[in-house]
Amino acid sequence: MGKYEITTKKGYDFFECSSALQKCIRRGLEDEALFWAVELYDSNFSEYVWKRLRIMSSEDIGLAEPNISSEIWALYSMFKEQAKKKEDSNEPQRLFLTHAVLLLCRSRKSRLIDWALLFAWLTHPFKKIPVPDFALDKHNDRGKRLKRGWAHFFNEGTLLANRADVAREEEFREAAKRAIGDPTGTSLF
Repeated sequence: MGKYEITTKKGYDFFECSSALQKCIRRGLEDEALFWAVELYDSNFSEYVWKRLRIMSSEDIGLAEPNISSEIWALYSMFKEQAKKKEDSNEPQRLFLTHAVLLLCRSRKSRLIDWALLFAWLTHPFKKIPVPDFALDKHNDRGKRLKRGWAHFFNEGTLLANRADVAREEEFREAAKRAIGDPTGTSLF
């Protein structure tokens, strides 16, 4: 057996098994995805399965289901906690693995995160962009040299895209502006 010739309990190539698990989850093939997950689990590769599931939560689902990575992490944590209890021969930790596989199969899918990763990391060595003017503020030397203080920070530095309408946000923003104030009594705004 060569360095990378790893087989599962039923004699499947480990890497083919892993690939089958991921491709079945991508396609929402629940029965098949469960088969490959069980094959890997029964072959003592449960940590590897969980690693793949965590990666898939970003790589294949990502922003289509923004909370999926947290959910998979929670299921993994429960799996690990339950697996510590060796006295339970029924292996109830398998519930959490099954739950995770089915959850990923049924999730809406998007590969945006992986495409963005590939683009950003592969093109980064060949690009250099200027620091945007709005980033030069009271928190860095160039901004200080430009005499940018709290007013610039409130008007430019705190601008939000996709801003949610959250109760009392404007009230607290105005209160913060008043609290900052100029010690001489002159308004900074």
